[in-house]
Amino acid sequence: MKKSRFTDSQIIDALKRAEAGLAVPELCRELGISAATFYKWRAKFGGMDASLMARMKELEEENRRLRKMYIEEKLKAEVVAEALGKKVVKPSRRREMAELAVIRRGMSIRLACQAFQISQACYRYKAQRCIEDDEIAQWLLRLTDNNRNWGFGLCFLYLRNVRGFKWNHKRVYRIYRELELNLRIRPRKRLERAKPEPLTVPANPDVVWSMDFMHDQLEDGRSIRLLNVIDDFNREALGIEVDFSLPAQRVIRVLEQIMQWRGKPQVIRCDNGPEYVSATLQNWASAKGIRLEYIQPGKPQQNAYVERFNRTVRYEWLSQYHWRNLDEVRDYATQWMWRYNHERPNMALGGITPKQRLAMAA
Repeated sequence: MKKSRFTDSQIIDALKRAEAGLAVPELCRELGISAATFYKWRAKFGGMDASLMARMKELEEENRRLRKMYIEEKLKAEVVAEALGKKVVKPSRRREMAELAVIRRGMSIRLACQAFQISQACYRYKAQRCIEDDEIAQWLLRLTDNNRNWGFGLCFLYLRNVRGFKWNHKRVYRIYRELELNLRIRPRKRLERAKPEPLTVPANPDVVWSMDFMHDQLEDGRSIRLLNVIDDFNREALGIEVDFSLPAQRVIRVLEQIMQWRGKPQVIRCDNGPEYVSATLQNWASAKGIRLEYIQPGKPQQNAYVERFNRTVRYEWLSQYHWRNLDEVRDYATQWMWRYNHERPNMALGGITPKQRLAMAA
């Protein structure tokens, strides 16, 4: 509301002088106002004193303020009701709705921010793209392309613990979501079972080894077998042997090759397969001073470390490709085993690699 340059007492005094007989043109010339302004004063304030005039102005101002509040609240209610059908929980979503209200309904920024309960600083904030975000995106694309079974957790732990980047996990996850790299995993219905006793983790390396077989097929349909051997201390892959047949004598040869550079274990845990329960393997272990620890039949959870390793082998590379021959499988197994030990973060070890865990123990 435009403020008059005349006070209430000056206006009342001018009206009284006109009532006393002073000519209106002469009064207007003296005050520097137009005749229309004078007659407007007389129509509005005629017969009032200064106190009534001040009270009337207060009532007009209050009436104007209440009318403005009513219009604003009505407009806010209409805008919020229009947005009720959409999910406006996140501040970013509320900011989008506030921007639409300003553009489509002509609301002021202050009113739109009040309607959607955000600050004006949040409304006016413009994110500045950082150069490092492009580098993070390139790393994430490269990792998920080379390791299709890796989720965000493994990608972030690889960047933090293996590569040594200090990026915040929230920042990396934001870019991970923007690139739409998140895996869509269908949740499985789990049965309630009694909680089994957890496997003990050896206090030192080369105390307990675990070994188990896996099966797959070549492109021409021929069946192949894989013998996986790991160290339970740091989940390190010690060997992956691939062939059409792996009898007990072949298992012994593989274990002796590993012991040449790794050392002799105290215990080797395995299932009750015919290769493991054969007299050939038992006699060899007895001569070497190694105890064979057999799990109960039908209880693969008692050999959970190598079973979990088998799942990683299956989903990360073995089932990803069609293999033409044994040499192709052996070459890829050797390369993947090196990456698994040196670069792939292991969740059971707290997000570090098996080789890092071995170095910490040393």
